[in-house]
Amino acid sequence: MITLEEMETMLDDIATGFPQELFIELNGGIILLPEAKLNTASNKNDLYILGEYYKGGGMGRYITIYYGSFSSVYGHLGKEALKDQLQRVLKHEFTHHVESLAGERGLEIKDARDIADYLNRRDS
Repeated sequence: MITLEEMETMLDDIATGFPQELFIELNGGIILLPEAKLNTASNKNDLYILGEYYKGGGMGRYITIYYGSFSSVYGHLGKEALKDQLQRVLKHEFTHHVESLAGERGLEIKDARDIADYLNRRDS
C-alpha cells in the first residue's frame, strides 16, 4: 500500500484534472483522513466507507477520503490500479456535490439501494 503522503499527492493530481466548475461551493475542499471508517450497516467489519460528501455545518461543503479504508479494501493493488479506484470514489463524491447543488438526490437514492442490497445478501 502507498503511504498517506503518496495518496495525498495522488489525490491532488486527480483533483487538479477535474474541471474547476466542480469545486464551486466546495468551500471545505477535499480532506484525506488517515483512519478507516466502517459503514454502520456492516456486521462483519466488511463494509468500509471510502469517501463521504458533507454539506452544511461549520465546515460547509466538503469531501472526505479515508486512507485507512482504502488500505483495507485496496491495499493489495498496485499504484495505478489504486489511483483508478481513488479517482472513481472522488468522482462519486463530486457527483453527490453537484447533485446537492442542483437539489437532486439520485445518487443518494442509489447508494441507499446498494446498502439495502448488501443487507439483503447479508441476511440471506
